[in-house]
Amino acid sequence: MRITESGTSAGGNIMKVVVFGATGMVGNSVLRECLDDPRIDEVVTVGRNPSGTTAPKIVDIVHRDMLDFSAIEADLTGADACFFCLGVSSAGMNEADYTRITRDITLAAATTLSGVNPQMVFVYVSGESADSTETSKTMWKRVRGATENALLALPLTTYILRPGFIRPRPGSPSKTWWYKAFYQISVPLYPLLRKVWPSSVTTSENIGRAMITLAANTPDLPDRVLRSDKINELAQA
Repeated sequence: MRITESGTSAGGNIMKVVVFGATGMVGNSVLRECLDDPRIDEVVTVGRNPSGTTAPKIVDIVHRDMLDFSAIEADLTGADACFFCLGVSSAGMNEADYTRITRDITLAAATTLSGVNPQMVFVYVSGESADSTETSKTMWKRVRGATENALLALPLTTYILRPGFIRPRPGSPSKTWWYKAFYQISVPLYPLLRKVWPSSVTTSENIGRAMITLAANTPDLPDRVLRSDKINELAQA
């Protein structure tokens, strides 16, 4: 299934971006930032279900086999950036299933994109405690770290975002019930958390804005793994 609303906004916009995970809390906010940004002319969303958002910039691709993207290579060709926000909670999952969703799907997408758009920028949303040594006793930290390492080894300009606490955009809550409950309690505390732990607190809007900055400017950063404080800085650039 492929849902397309064709059209080009006025103003000579220059970037085509691909968004994975556009129905999630972070991905939906990233999508909305892309739609609002005049530097972006086209947004291709890829998922098992429609993004649920319609706009002249959107090409909404429903793709069932998330381990093989060869059938939609033509839709991905010409993209300047990919914002990969697809992810799940590891709660209740075994390592094999979590690895398939977290690492295998991500690498399948990134490998396909590197083949058709070798000059593109790939921005991946990871987690603050991901373990790049891949030795942590905590399963999700190992898997996230392994995913990061594999992405950084691909022939792409890759940035890894490691946000800690994320204040969700209004109207873009988490689908996970206990995350939702946590955010309802903690969001009012965001200003205090930002003062106490500035390197660990950000917003879903800032994640989207930081991604767009990375895609538009491709800064030469000493470290491609970026925490919340750097995310917030890039969001203001």
